[in-house]
Amino acid sequence: SSKGAMMDNRFATALVIACVLSLISTIYMAASIGTDFWYEYHTLSPAENISEAGRSIWEEFISEEADENTYTYALFRCNGTVGLWRRCITVPKNSHWYSPPETDMTTNCISFSLSDQFMEKYIEPGNHNSGTDLNRTYLWRLQFLLPFVSLGLMCFGALIGLCACACRSLYPAIATGVLHFLAGLCTLGLVGCYVAGIELLHQKLPLPADVRGEFGWSFCLACVSAPLQFMAAALFIWAARTNRKEFTLLKAYRVA
Repeated sequence: SSKGAMMDNRFATALVIACVLSLISTIYMAASIGTDFWYEYHTLSPAENISEAGRSIWEEFISEEADENTYTYALFRCNGTVGLWRRCITVPKNSHWYSPPETDMTTNCISFSLSDQFMEKYIEPGNHNSGTDLNRTYLWRLQFLLPFVSLGLMCFGALIGLCACACRSLYPAIATGVLHFLAGLCTLGLVGCYVAGIELLHQKLPLPADVRGEFGWSFCLACVSAPLQFMAAALFIWAARTNRKEFTLLKAYRVA
């Protein structure tokens, strides 16, 4: 019986660790979807740029007609940050654009509408006569859909896990593990699509010499989330399978 208790303790520990990893990766994933720091642009002279270019950059950035070329230029020039849902630029608080460069800056964000998320990307950004760039169009759509698929799979896995607890059976944990594995693949896919999309965009619209671009912390959260999902999946599947094997052996031993 002490052997049985030891077995149970091992599986219980594995399942607790798997649940904690699953919870952390869900929180990371939700945080990365909800924040705007997937990609950041740092320009060396933001205040002067804004004062020179005047209100036009900001007005074009917020207008409904802002095409990809227009808002990307604004992101370059005004310390922009981009998330999956929103794009933000930093502009002086003072509305008098002709005053000396302001040190008091404020961040303004515009959300991508659903139609923006599914809109075609063009071979020349912003020029709809240049034809559709299928690669970028589908990369953009995937990076919008995949995180939700990933979160959905994790939540479904958690539900199955709760049912397993209610039934006092470890066997459904295999399904939870498989769902976490699929969620990890979706998160990896999301990260890959995002990196490829940004690279392709910067090939079309190269960064100006005084602008530096880098992936932000929201992107890093998604990167960390994927291995956590795979680790949780491995623990769930290991606990369920090994427990089932040992349970079968125990039954055979008792029968003998």
